[in-house]
Amino acid sequence: MISAALGFAAAALAVAGTASIHGARPRKARRGFTHRLAAVVPARLRPPLDLAARLEAAGSHAKPAEFMALKALAAIAAAPLGAAAATAAPGRLAPITLALAPVAGFFAPDLRLRKRTKARIREGRRDLPSLLDLLRVAVDAGMAPRRALEAVGDRSDAPLAAEFANAAAQTHLGEPFDVALTRLTRRIPAPELEAFAAALRRAAIHGAPLSDTLAAQARDARLARRRRIEEEAAKAAPKIQLVVALLLVPSVLLMVAAALAAAMLGAVASH
Repeated sequence: MISAALGFAAAALAVAGTASIHGARPRKARRGFTHRLAAVVPARLRPPLDLAARLEAAGSHAKPAEFMALKALAAIAAAPLGAAAATAAPGRLAPITLALAPVAGFFAPDLRLRKRTKARIREGRRDLPSLLDLLRVAVDAGMAPRRALEAVGDRSDAPLAAEFANAAAQTHLGEPFDVALTRLTRRIPAPELEAFAAALRRAAIHGAPLSDTLAAQARDARLARRRRIEEEAAKAAPKIQLVVALLLVPSVLLMVAAALAAAMLGAVASH
């Protein structure tokens, strides 16, 4: 097992050395470590087709090739840890632990990416009702949808408001409004945002009234958030009961038993 750990460590050092040598070559512009590492990853390790969309949904600015390089580096780094854990694993679990450690390291960045995506969706759903109210006020004041998005983005510090401002800025650079809304729903892939983008498209193309639609969507978003909170509270109740049954009740019983034992020992000593 020690030789296997040394072999994996040597492989990791070889990859790092190759990346540094590759980065030391003269270039027109200095590139980051992940980009240099991506250059030495085998070309057959191609990123999945949906990886770019997942990176965008997680708010990451990394390229798919760089993310695949990070996954390869995580697999190499997890191999020595798996070798060390395999030495302590009993019986036949040692080779299984040794084989699964690089696999777990390879997929660990994907789990982190999924966690960041869920956090962004949760934050977007939390801020959406209040931002829709602000947007409705701006539209009632006579602003166009694009200008209203920019105004709401400038007057709020919420992450979703920053995405509104980003979409408005893209339209100022010449990007069609429909494409900017599509990018917005890709960065925060929530059904509520898709309904909001569809309402803005109808208002921009057909001149449909937007104020009542925004008010209804804000009301629906608040009701959906309330339902999610109630569902999370309902799921938390059995967990609390389990903690009470496994921790609090035994501790109280131990305290009662200790008190009874002390009383019995005192009574025996008095006799």
